[in-house]
Amino acid sequence: MTDSALTIEHVRKDRGKTTVLDDVSLRVASGERVALLGHNGAGKSTLIKTILGLTPLTDGQIRIGDAKPGSAVARRTTAYLPEAVSFHPALTGREQLQLFARLDGQKADVPGLLDRVGLRDAMDRRIGAYSKGMRQRLGLAQVLLGNPKVALLDEPTSGLDPISRQDLYAIIDELAANGTAVLIASHALTEVEAQTDRIAILRKGVKVADDTLQNLSAQAGLPTRLRIRASGDNADQVAEATGGTRINGVAVEILCTPDRKMDALRRVAAMGEVITDIEMTPPRLEDLYRHYAREGAQ
Repeated sequence: MTDSALTIEHVRKDRGKTTVLDDVSLRVASGERVALLGHNGAGKSTLIKTILGLTPLTDGQIRIGDAKPGSAVARRTTAYLPEAVSFHPALTGREQLQLFARLDGQKADVPGLLDRVGLRDAMDRRIGAYSKGMRQRLGLAQVLLGNPKVALLDEPTSGLDPISRQDLYAIIDELAANGTAVLIASHALTEVEAQTDRIAILRKGVKVADDTLQNLSAQAGLPTRLRIRASGDNADQVAEATGGTRINGVAVEILCTPDRKMDALRRVAAMGEVITDIEMTPPRLEDLYRHYAREGAQ
């Protein structure tokens, strides 16, 4: 993953007197999966529209490979799945995908693609009878159709049940494994925490974080939660020895900064049979998101 399939450099977008994107830079390498997070109004959708060439920039530049957004080359190599996909309700899933294939000038295995996204039994039903989740699956089949170099997915799991969400991320993994750069705008923090290589966070049009989950956690310095279970009536003893807080009759909770975590674990281990169990919970993406997206974060 050395080459940058998507390059965003110092992008600024103004709407009248309002700056929607302010000096945003971001790179997504071939085969990389990057989550783009931010509150509603943070600028995620605007950034995606600038990548697609639908919204002109006020300043900065974007490249899809070496192509400009909106150019013929960029359109051929970029796939987009909006949150609310819309297709002709009178067409069947098969007919719609065949139409896209003809417009793209390729001979695609349409039944195979529809089977891959779980629409094998519904490919000859009219799209007007599809559920939102089924339309989302059809949109994903459209993304797969062109073997894109860059895939932009805006809330891709919207309307999908838990099993379908797992299937979708399996397909995203396949896209990345085949060299597609994937940018996922999402509010589903638990999902992207486990399914992406890097996290970028926008706040009011400014990029406030961009790194791996592990590095963001180290930079934030948020505490790790240790929950210790004591034997018998020893919870008070453990709480006093560790400086922890009693949670219930037998558990004690300690919050440790990254630089003190190992010392805390050694102290607990030295207590021997007084300790029956210990659970360690590092900061989760939701905690990091709150940290980086909070008012005044830089």
